[in-house]
Amino acid sequence: MTHPQLDPERAANLAENPHAGQGPVLLDIGDDIGAIVLHLTAVLEGAEVEIEPADHDHDDHHGHTHRSHVAVVGRPVAGGLAYTAVFPDLHAGRYVLSLPGQDGRLVVDVCGGQVSEVSWPRP
Repeated sequence: MTHPQLDPERAANLAENPHAGQGPVLLDIGDDIGAIVLHLTAVLEGAEVEIEPADHDHDDHHGHTHRSHVAVVGRPVAGGLAYTAVFPDLHAGRYVLSLPGQDGRLVVDVCGGQVSEVSWPRP
């Protein structure tokens, strides 16, 4: 799937998983495992959102950061598309989300057995 309106980096992010956004997201949550669904605007399609535990030391003894990321994907919903980043399989705790190249960070609490839904930017 190509996205001619997106810059090459964002289009490449979406191309990594061409089936993303074409169906429901299956989340395996329970016990101390939860998830985050981050709602964003269409202008961020293809952008990568980084996540890291809030209480985590940012660098390990080798100087590496412990971050992962997912791309913002348009997903079909009643009446159109919802632009979301889904973080599955998260241990209960506090996480920090950030968008490279954007100001600000968002702190989200994850509870086991639940999906935390948040919007960014905040309304």
